[in-house]
Amino acid sequence: MVDTDPFIDRLNPDMCVVTAAAGGERAGCLVGFASQCSMRPVRFVVWLSKVNRTYEVARQAQFLAVHLLTSRQLRLAALFGGETGDEVDKFAHTRWTEEHGGAVVLPDACAWLVGRIEQRVDGGDHVGFVLAPVQVGGQEPHADASEAPDDAALLRLADAVTIEPGHPVD
Repeated sequence: MVDTDPFIDRLNPDMCVVTAAAGGERAGCLVGFASQCSMRPVRFVVWLSKVNRTYEVARQAQFLAVHLLTSRQLRLAALFGGETGDEVDKFAHTRWTEEHGGAVVLPDACAWLVGRIEQRVDGGDHVGFVLAPVQVGGQEPHADASEAPDDAALLRLADAVTIEPGHPVD
């Protein structure tokens, strides 16, 4: 196996919360593996751990919601990253709404999208859910990043590194 630490250790990806609803259940988790993956048509992929409760609910879902958080929303990140839905109803501790296709949206996120699941890709210990955006919401970004308030910076891995995962990695 190749030592990837010199490469991986330099990454500082945006963190987001992914929520799923299916069969009368809701789930959500903090995710560090997510990206736009196509321009035409626009597609976004989120990678969910196979040991996570959110993955189990997402397997039955038709839509997922992806939420961007700011660096000031560490409490919300800790709720979805540091607690497990096997033991805690995370949605009892935050505001949420039901949106397109029954997707669970956290309106306090700085931006969110609801995407129809187009494809699932097995990537090892995570599965990629390729989403076609069907609904978006949130605050408008500042046209000039130099004028944006400090709390508008997106939450990144370095901001969330102190959150103890609610589920073990494997």
